[in-house]
Amino acid sequence: MHLWQATVPFCLLASAALPAAAASAWGFTDATVAVQSKGAGVNSGLKEELSASKPLSKPISLATVDTLRVTLTTQEGSSPKRPHQAFLLLKDDQTGLDISYPFTVKESGKSRVELTQKNLPIQFLSLSDPVDARVVIGSLGTSEAYDKSAFKLSIARNPDEAVPTIEPARYGKLPEIHHIFRDDPSSPAVIITLAFVGLVGAALPLLAGLWLFLGTNVNHLSTAFKSSPLPHAVFLASLVSFEGVFFLYYTTWNLFQTLPAAAAVGAVAFVSGSRALGEVQSRRLASLR
Repeated sequence: MHLWQATVPFCLLASAALPAAAASAWGFTDATVAVQSKGAGVNSGLKEELSASKPLSKPISLATVDTLRVTLTTQEGSSPKRPHQAFLLLKDDQTGLDISYPFTVKESGKSRVELTQKNLPIQFLSLSDPVDARVVIGSLGTSEAYDKSAFKLSIARNPDEAVPTIEPARYGKLPEIHHIFRDDPSSPAVIITLAFVGLVGAALPLLAGLWLFLGTNVNHLSTAFKSSPLPHAVFLASLVSFEGVFFLYYTTWNLFQTLPAAAAVGAVAFVSGSRALGEVQSRRLASLR
């Protein structure tokens, strides 16, 4: 009986604490908004304290040479904490145009954002009424996000400077595009081709003379063809076929026609060449060369 009496108050306290935990929400503290002109001192300019419960009563004016700085400490419930998202949202209530500037947030929750008129969209620079500056803080979890107005921002323009404009995007039919393709690559002039053919032909007698000078045994040519006539004949024919494939590629064929033919001739040359070299090796082992 005493245990039941002690359990009832504990359950009542736990049930009262659950709504409080579920009601935890994001907010901020130690918030200030400052406007400092370019070239002014450190403590010069306007500085106002921000409240998380209600916005400032007077708008904050941002001139062309001013820098707007908002600092605050984000907190979840009553403890400082770093959220996943924290940004300053500027919104024009009339047009619905808005833009957000993220805070630089530390692990301690201290946050900071700075902006000038150069960071604002061109549409904001032509507004006559102040825009709403809202602080938005949110994160993962069950805590309620914070999204409330902090102050009104008035963009002050120099009357002597023209307001920049932007041309609206027009969607419609565009002019027809005519593609000009490059001509197919052509072979060099005939005179250049004949010159290189003459150089190669002139080198053949020199090559034959070097073979004879190095001691090429031409007498074994008949022996080689008698011992293994088909591999030698097919191998020599494949070498000539290679030259024919290159000639056709040079004159009429393209790369897609040349590659299959070269692969087929190469396979024949590999098989017949290995058989022909085997016959040559057998004569070399027999000391006939």
